[in-house]
Amino acid sequence: MSTRSNRLSSIQQGRVQRQSSKSKRAVSPQDAYLHALRVAYLAYLLQPRQKRVQHVAAPRHVQRSSTSVTDLVKDFSLIRDSKSTRFPHGFMGELDKRITGVLVGKEKRPEFADAAVKRTFAVFLNEFKAPQFRKSMEKDRRVEDLLLIFFSNATKELGRGKPPGDDSWKLMVDRHVALFVRLISLTLNAHGWSQDRPELTSRLNTMEKKLLMHDQDLAAENQRNGGAGGSTIEVEVPRSYEIKDMPLVLIVQRIFGRSYPDVQADINRYKPVWTEKAALQDLKTYQALLSLKSKNTLTSDDFDTDEAYGAWKNQELPDISQMILAIVQSSPELAKSSPGGSLPQFKPNAATDSSYSDHSRSNSTSTGHDSSYVIDQPVDMSSLNLQDSSDDDNTQFAFIPPDPRMVYRAIVKQALTYDMADTELQPTEPTNDMPSIKLLSKQSAELLNEIALRWRLPQPSRLVLFLDVIREKYQEQEIDLDTLDAAFNYVKEPPPLDKKSNRMSHIPVPESLFDRSKWTIADYVLNQQVLSALHDCLLRELYEMMLLVYDTKAPPLGPIMYVLNNHIYDDPLFSATPEDLDKFTEQLRQGLCQRAAEVYRELLAKHIPEMKENWEFFHVIELGRDVVKLCDRIQKRYRKNPEIMGVSPMMCLVEEMFPAYAADARDLVARIMDVAHEREVDVPIQDGFDLYKELVEIRRIHGDALPGRNFAFNIEGLLQEFVWRWIQMTDQNIIGWVENAFKADQFQIQSENPFPADEERHSVSVVDIFRSFTQTIDQIVSLNWDNDLHYAKFMTALSKSIGSGLSRYCELMEQKFSKEMDRLTPEQEAAARKTRQEKWLSMAKDLYGQKDTIEPFQFWPESLVKLNNVEYAMLQLDKLEREINVDACAEVIRKNTPPPAQRGPRKPDNYVFTIKIIEAEDLKACDINGLSDPYVVLGDEYQKRLAKTRVIYGSLNPRWEETIDITTSGPLNIIATIWDWDTLGDHDCVGRTSLKLDPSHFRDFMPREYWLDLDTQGRLLLRVSMEGERDDIQFYFGRAFRTLKRTERDMTRTITDKLSAFIHHCLSRRALKAMLNRGLTVSSVTSYFRAAQRQSVAQAPTQQDVTHALEPLFNYFNENFAIMKQTLTDAAMIMVMTRLWKEVLSTIESLLVPPLSDKLSQQRPLTQQELDIVFKWLKLLFDFFHAMDEDGNVNGVPMDILKSPKYHELQNLNFFYFETTDDLIRTSEAMAAANAIRQQEQAARLNRMSAPAAMGPQFGGALGLLGMPTRKHKTILLSRNLGTMKKAKEEKRKEAQAEPNDDMILRILRMRTEAERYLRDRSRQKERLAAAQAAEMIVRQSLNAGGGRMTGALPRR
Repeated sequence: MSTRSNRLSSIQQGRVQRQSSKSKRAVSPQDAYLHALRVAYLAYLLQPRQKRVQHVAAPRHVQRSSTSVTDLVKDFSLIRDSKSTRFPHGFMGELDKRITGVLVGKEKRPEFADAAVKRTFAVFLNEFKAPQFRKSMEKDRRVEDLLLIFFSNATKELGRGKPPGDDSWKLMVDRHVALFVRLISLTLNAHGWSQDRPELTSRLNTMEKKLLMHDQDLAAENQRNGGAGGSTIEVEVPRSYEIKDMPLVLIVQRIFGRSYPDVQADINRYKPVWTEKAALQDLKTYQALLSLKSKNTLTSDDFDTDEAYGAWKNQELPDISQMILAIVQSSPELAKSSPGGSLPQFKPNAATDSSYSDHSRSNSTSTGHDSSYVIDQPVDMSSLNLQDSSDDDNTQFAFIPPDPRMVYRAIVKQALTYDMADTELQPTEPTNDMPSIKLLSKQSAELLNEIALRWRLPQPSRLVLFLDVIREKYQEQEIDLDTLDAAFNYVKEPPPLDKKSNRMSHIPVPESLFDRSKWTIADYVLNQQVLSALHDCLLRELYEMMLLVYDTKAPPLGPIMYVLNNHIYDDPLFSATPEDLDKFTEQLRQGLCQRAAEVYRELLAKHIPEMKENWEFFHVIELGRDVVKLCDRIQKRYRKNPEIMGVSPMMCLVEEMFPAYAADARDLVARIMDVAHEREVDVPIQDGFDLYKELVEIRRIHGDALPGRNFAFNIEGLLQEFVWRWIQMTDQNIIGWVENAFKADQFQIQSENPFPADEERHSVSVVDIFRSFTQTIDQIVSLNWDNDLHYAKFMTALSKSIGSGLSRYCELMEQKFSKEMDRLTPEQEAAARKTRQEKWLSMAKDLYGQKDTIEPFQFWPESLVKLNNVEYAMLQLDKLEREINVDACAEVIRKNTPPPAQRGPRKPDNYVFTIKIIEAEDLKACDINGLSDPYVVLGDEYQKRLAKTRVIYGSLNPRWEETIDITTSGPLNIIATIWDWDTLGDHDCVGRTSLKLDPSHFRDFMPREYWLDLDTQGRLLLRVSMEGERDDIQFYFGRAFRTLKRTERDMTRTITDKLSAFIHHCLSRRALKAMLNRGLTVSSVTSYFRAAQRQSVAQAPTQQDVTHALEPLFNYFNENFAIMKQTLTDAAMIMVMTRLWKEVLSTIESLLVPPLSDKLSQQRPLTQQELDIVFKWLKLLFDFFHAMDEDGNVNGVPMDILKSPKYHELQNLNFFYFETTDDLIRTSEAMAAANAIRQQEQAARLNRMSAPAAMGPQFGGALGLLGMPTRKHKTILLSRNLGTMKKAKEEKRKEAQAEPNDDMILRILRMRTEAERYLRDRSRQKERLAAAQAAEMIVRQSLNAGGGRMTGALPRR
């Protein structure tokens, strides 16, 4: 390559400049016309002479013998097994069609139109269609069989009716067989079978010639020349010298736009000069100059290497010789007149390396008359003197112009201009890769090839000059890009050889065409100049087109990039430097950025009004949508090729448009909101949401495209106001949604199944409520808010609203549920209509008649559906908690909240007091039976009712175990009043007490138990705990879950209370007495007013008696369970049964021991027989609630729930029940000591961990008035989902089982009078221990808070 570059640099100062100076001389159209005309005229002179047939009369009849067909087919028989001499498969069918075409006149050849021929072919066709013969021919496909059959049929047909001595018809047989052989050859050629069977084709041609030897016509002699007879000969037709017989001259006439007479006149004028001899003289002169290395021909200086020059010269010399031979063959007299005196001698075996001669030989068989010259065989021209011209720089040629390159270029330009303007020229057929193109016509290409051949222009020169003309026309915008692409393809892949014309001007493409090292330097340099000029022009056009990429209908860039990449950059001659391309890339990028800025300004003017007061969010949204839409369109448009010449239209658009839009949107939104605040109007919330979505999408695209640049608009900071307004509106409407859904609900199960599944056993209100909750949350989720702290605060606020809605829903359901459950039965309604005296008489009659039958309560389906709704609400709330990801939201807020030391002390605004009404003891008896039916009402100091418990029938030591929440912002005095429920008349007041709820007393947030003395008699036990109401999503979800759980528990307790009366009735001391004294069943227990006398029992009740005694209770359970099973879900049913099981355990516990207290009890202990019966009842009831079938499947309450801590305590009670008082006291002291040691160890561990100690369970007593801390309680935060609630319940059960205490022993001791002092001392001991632990915990908590200062805030989780 270095040699090449050096050679170029040295020569470009000489030869190239000299050629460039020549090329500057313009070629006039007249000169171009005359030079083209003389070449076209020479082609006419050298083309083979036309011949015509002339009749010659014969003096006498020539008698000839016919040819033996048997001898003719003998050659086929000798090679009958050769595959190449057999007909191909399917040939018989095609031959059948061809013969039929002869008979019906479709065959166009005249020799087949004779009637005798048709008659012979018809006879053969009948034989040919015979099935047996056809089958044989299809199988063997032998030529000789077919010919013999045709010969046989032709002989019979033509010899019919002829006299015995007439043999003239036999010649006609030969002719008809010859026609049949010709038809076979035509059929083979028509289907391409002749190429695969050259031997068969050759033998058929040989047979046809033998049958037609002596050049006989295919007609009877007496039918020639109208019956005159004779023979015919061929004679040459003299030249007319009219341009109508000169095809190439006519092309010149059309291209240059000359009139027919003018061109004819020019031919006549120059005919004496433009002769074959002049052409021969030009070639001899050129040959001599070439041998002498004259500057009038190409020399070694015109090539880069000597090898290239040698290769060209070695090719040029044989070509010149062949052209000279062609002229001599066309005019043999020129050889005689040539100096040297001898004619050229033809050497059949002479060899040549010339590709020209090879091509000439291949064209010698052409039968057309449009070829310039035809050489049948190489000619020996050794006697021809070719050296009779001297080397002269001013040598003049008759047919070769002084500057062939420029004249050729002028003719190419003229031909291309004419062909592209020619309306009759048919363009090429369009394809998937190439549109329809009009370029050079076939006639123009033939003319140019003839000219280049006569002027000895190398093939590369022709193509480069053609490209130069294309370059000029493209620069002058005379051709489009598709034509330019077609021109390049035409140069790279010249059109294929026209097989029909076989013109000599179609020279085979030499190898030097694509080998640039063999080009002339002039071609090499010109090609570089063409590529460089086209490159500059294409880049200018590309730049202009790129500025339109942002338009709606942008021009396609693919074609121009295709030309650049495939025809310019892929060409090794293209010599642009990377610096030049980088410079263009930078200019293009700057231009695109400027255009993008202009497009944005146009969009801004289109969507934003001029008056600032008229600005709305809609305008900003529409502007953003158009920006995004434009970016999407550009991205899709250039998805496959995002970068063009190193520049991305998408990146330029984003870099200019998005930052500008971000800044403008920020100012526009701020201005719109300021105007709205000044006018005291609110911008619609939906407009804010729509604007946010649009801005977020733009910011996303901005971030993807410009990762290193910040978006100039804090969208979330400016638009969060709309979300808070929407949350506020939701909070205001959510109670209304709940109430409307509740009012519209009939609380019926909506299911198409006859047996609804558990997930279908709820009504529509709870579905509608949670659908509204989900839609509310989805509204914010759909925003894809890109600020985690904001999003967490949004969800926190929504969780508070959702909790309020659920609290209201639970309140409405409880109210309606209570009314439905407290409804009067028909008997009670009838009793209510009686007079006071009638009521007393009816009561006395029932008591005297020992009426103890209790009918099952008729539960309404709508009441049970409400319990299912609560269960469904808990499941949906848990699902909602997971979808929101509550813990993640809380963690985000925690991470973004400064530590307490930086925030300073801050107390919660509100406090949530959880009050659990546990039990009361030693209440005043208000009923005539010596008992009361107590319930508790909590109110504030302003007599506002805060809560009410259920009624516990027939008890002076009731146990409610009910919990309520009270929210307050400061100290609150609550008043607890115990009432006695009476069916008749007003309710009686049992007693009253009060308690002050002061948040300052609960700074440790530990629960406390209070024994509150009533103003009449007895006392009430309350457990109080406090939590600061926190603006925390976990807190709000926990409160919502606890509200639902409490509602579920209260409803379940209400249901079980309807059954508990019969449980107490069946599992009572009276039932025990009845079994021991009279052996009666539970159904015949005496009334309250009839005291049973003690009777000696002969024997203890059997197991059957014990079981029989519980049958009424089991039947009662089964009847009620059957009613509930129809509506309740399986989980709700298990929950009701679990609650009933707890009621059973509590009832049995009350039979065995009194409640825990520091005072003696009036309850007497059971006997051994009574204790055995009670534990047998417990076993029977355990199996009943477990409900295990014969296969071991559990259909009732699971085993782990049945074996609760209370169940284990009852089981352990059997071991201590009959122990002596001293043993019980010693056991109690030992357990108390072990418990104290455990607590000390736990406190030590907590001290090492720097955490406050947890307090153990407390007994209460006098110090209970101060409210000592008790065991840790389940906070609202631990109730934030079903998982945490279940986990807390499991921990509570494990803790109760893992820490045994002496409470049950103390309850036994309450029935021992000798243990009164121990009970009092034990109570004081517990009080002192609890006080010490509380003080220690307060000190530790103060130290942990820092400097002994209480912050009053909840400890972080």
